[in-house]
Amino acid sequence: MQARQLSRRSVRLERREFLVEGPQAVREALAVPGRVREAFVTREALERHADIAELLRAGRTLVSLSTERAIASLAGSKTPQGVVAVCAFVDVALDDALGDEARLVAVGAHVREPGNVGTLIRCADAAGADVVVLTGSSVDPYNDKVVRATSGSLFHLPVVFGTSMAVAARALRARGFTILATDAGGAETVDGLVAVGALRGRVAWVFGNEAWGIPGADRAHCDREVAVPIYGRAESLNVATAAAVCLYATAWAQRTDGTSERPVVTA
Repeated sequence: MQARQLSRRSVRLERREFLVEGPQAVREALAVPGRVREAFVTREALERHADIAELLRAGRTLVSLSTERAIASLAGSKTPQGVVAVCAFVDVALDDALGDEARLVAVGAHVREPGNVGTLIRCADAAGADVVVLTGSSVDPYNDKVVRATSGSLFHLPVVFGTSMAVAARALRARGFTILATDAGGAETVDGLVAVGALRGRVAWVFGNEAWGIPGADRAHCDREVAVPIYGRAESLNVATAAAVCLYATAWAQRTDGTSERPVVTA
């Protein structure tokens, strides 16, 4: 089965295809016309998820009825749910992703833990971010653990992969973005920036590697270094949690007038 080869990064890059596992993620993929190239499902899964069966028929997707054992050989999880799809890559060029309207961007700089990258994409989606950019040696967004951790959000917003921080910063700055580096020792704090209205414009948050943060060369491309304040006794926050705090704080700031908790309504 050729689909099994997509567990290897080199094959994914060559074919520009990847595997998506589970009903929720496959459902989201099917909602994007032309994204799903082929689906492998068990008869039980088709009966259990009638909506997916209908989407497969509507999209005239090639479907292979498979055994549980065959699905398990494709799936990366220990408890596969009977549905796996071969999908076309979703990443886009940086300039196309940013366009002229983007206001909130999440940048992962050398983030190598698949679960963190997947959760970063999911948090960005939930917070209404416009783009996720993965720079440097960040993990392949088509890694099975990344895809699983996004829970379908990989199909909801543009993802840029394989660019450098220097190129990303240049494109962001040209569009008027303030580039904020997250750092536990930052001179400013997220709540401090909210208080002075500094998050109401175009903002790009940069989240660094789990062990050593944002490299100095990448940090040089950022405008400010910002800490997530810790009010309790925890030593630190992981990348995904810090991303959720920063992205939601910015989403709130961009949707309010700075004096009210009610979202601003514009004509």
